[in-house]
Formats: sequence, structure tokens, C-alpha cells
Amino acid sequence: MKTLIATLLATAAGASFAAAPTAALNHDAATYNNIKQKADAAYQAAATKCPAMSGNDKNVCMAEAKLARVQAETNALSRYYNTPAGRQSMRTVVANAEYDVARTKCDGSSGADKDNCLNNAKSVHTAALADAKADRAPAAATATAAAAASASTANGGSMAGATGAGPGVLDKCAQAGGDAKTGCVIETKPSALRDGAANAAANAADTTRAAASTAASKTRDAAATATEKTKDVAATAAEKTKEVAQTAVEKTKQAASTVADKTENSAAVAAPKARVVAADTAITAKVKAGLVKETRMDSLSIHVETEKGVVMLSGFVNNKDEADKAVQVAKNVDGVANVRSAIQVK
Repeated sequence: MKTLIATLLATAAGASFAAAPTAALNHDAATYNNIKQKADAAYQAAATKCPAMSGNDKNVCMAEAKLARVQAETNALSRYYNTPAGRQSMRTVVANAEYDVARTKCDGSSGADKDNCLNNAKSVHTAALADAKADRAPAAATATAAAAASASTANGGSMAGATGAGPGVLDKCAQAGGDAKTGCVIETKPSALRDGAANAAANAADTTRAAASTAASKTRDAAATATEKTKDVAATAAEKTKEVAQTAVEKTKQAASTVADKTENSAAVAAPKARVVAADTAITAKVKAGLVKETRMDSLSIHVETEKGVVMLSGFVNNKDEADKAVQVAKNVDGVANVRSAIQVK
């Protein structure tokens, strides 16, 4: 996007501005750079706090920072473009930046509040552009828009119908300056606004009373219904509690019976297994003892395991005779059903 400075310089080239200041600015790089640096500094100063924010607050902060840069640029350039065309160009850019800030703030609202906010922002923007085009004092736009927004709020959005004074009257007020302008705006709308405010207050009071009465009635009905439902829920809960308790007792009995049966079965199955394991352990011990008695054999190099009476030998010996002797020792032990040898000769 082109900067405000570049835009105003382009406008100056085709407008009837004062020849000396305009030419001096267009050919004076130092002045141009100085204005740009001041505008950038204003932007940076305003935007410093934005990164710490989030959501709509951050968006508003950035929009206000951009507005600060635009205002800094226009303030610096105002002495060079102090002509109707120059003032209109600069004020239009500022009005657009202010409108962006206003719309961004409206994004923080929703529903009717957001619609009203956007309508007011648009009214202010339109009035500011009209004042810029007519080269009126900058404050005229704010006064005109404020009057329109106030009348619209008090009378359902129809300013002309409520006050009897349309935009033409307010435009005439805008031509005045200082206190005279403010007095003019105030005098065009007091009675209608007072009447509208009184009617709005009366309507609001009636609406409030009706809402309060309806709310009280609904509250009583809701309380009565809630009481009945609470009683029903309590009775139902009591019955369900009894049923659950009875069911839990029955399930506990069944579970206890099942556990007892399983325990008996497990004990019956475990007893034979325990006997087998004990017999296997005894066989292993006897085989190892027999191997130790063989003085010509390195019994510690032979590993013995027994499973269901079957002896399994593994390890390393010096020769085949020692391997055969180990097998023979295992077969001579009582209770050995078979011998399996995986002994290897070194």
C-alpha cells in the first residue's frame, strides 16, 4: 500500500497548490525523509504494546497505531498543503484511518450492539468526509455525527422524524464556528429528544414491570414443578436403591459361591502338580549328587533339569566317555522315566 506521503505528493502534482512550498517539498529529500521518520516513530511507539495483547484488543491497538502514523504525517505536511484541495486530501485519509479504528472496536461487540456501533461509526465517517470536502472545521463532523447518533438512539433510528430538523439544519449548524456551532446543534433537537427520552423511559418502565410480573409467575410455577419432581425423583431413587441393594446381595452370594467352587477346583488341580514338581526337584538333586561322586568328571560343567520324570542334561565334558557316564548316572536314579542328553565334548 502506498503511504500517505506518497499519496499526498501525487495529489499535489496535479492540484493548484502554492508553488514554492510544494516544489520545495517535492525536491527536498531531507524534508521528505524527516516527515517519514517522524511518522514511522509515531507508529512504532503506538504499536509497542500491541504484541502483548490478543483478539480484538490487539486489532484495535494496531489500528490505533496506524492512525497515529497517519496523524503524524498529516500534521507534518499540513503547512505544505494548506489549500482546499490539500486539506481535503489529508483530512480524507485521516477520516478513513479513524473509521478503521471505529469499525475494529465494533468487532468486539455482537448482535444489536455491534450493528448500532457500526451505524454510528459510519455516520461519523460520512460527516467527516463531508466536512473535508466542504473544507469545514474538523470539529463540525463530530458535532453533526453526534447529533445524528443521539437522535437515532432516542427515537428508534429516525432522526428527521423525531426532531423535525433534517440533515440540512445540522449542515447549517456545521457552518458556524466555536460555541455558536455547538449552540446551534443543541437548539435544533432538545424538545424532540426530551419527548423521545420520556416515551422511551415510560415504555421501558412498563416493559420492566411486565417482565418482572411474568418472571415472578414463572418462578412460582417452576418452584412448584421442581418440588413435585423432587418428590417423584426421591421416591424413585428410594425404590431403585432397594432394588440395587437386593441385587448386590444376590450377586455377592453368587460371586462368593463361584469363588469357593473355583478355589476347590484349583486346589484339586494344584495338588497333583505340586507333587510332580516336588518329585522332579528331588530327581534333579539325586542326579547332581550322583555326578558329584564321579571323581573323574567335572560335574559343575553339567546342567541338570527334570520335568515330569524326564531328566535333561546339557553342558560340556572332556570326552565322550564322561558324557556317556553322566547319562548312565541319571538313568540309575529312582523315579527317572527317561534321560535326554545335550552334553557336548570340548
